[in-house]
Amino acid sequence: MIDPTSMVASPQDVPIEPFAETSRYRGLPILKWTGPDGREHAYVDRRIVPPPANFAEVGRVVVQEGDRIDNIASQQLGDPQLYWRLADANAALHPAELTARIGRKLRIVLPEGLPGPRGE
Repeated sequence: MIDPTSMVASPQDVPIEPFAETSRYRGLPILKWTGPDGREHAYVDRRIVPPPANFAEVGRVVVQEGDRIDNIASQQLGDPQLYWRLADANAALHPAELTARIGRKLRIVLPEGLPGPRGE
């Protein structure tokens, strides 16, 4: 007879993902650094931002007076916490710079690796 408890994964066998599915840090390794005092410090490995050309553009938005990047992300991507995707697509190191100039056209893109719509 099979012991049902042998079919359940132990906590050590299940990888823990500390970041939300939509986080820009999801999937990055957690590294450890040991300080001179011997204490360990955990940190997230560096994230390499992909070049804007890696994203398939699906539209553009013109920045209006009073726009905020989180509100644009919410309207265009369905989640205000995806503002970082707009920053990546528009080569902005500081997301606030995306809405600093009225009239700027922001690229709205698909996540990296997804093909864009086909032309007809």
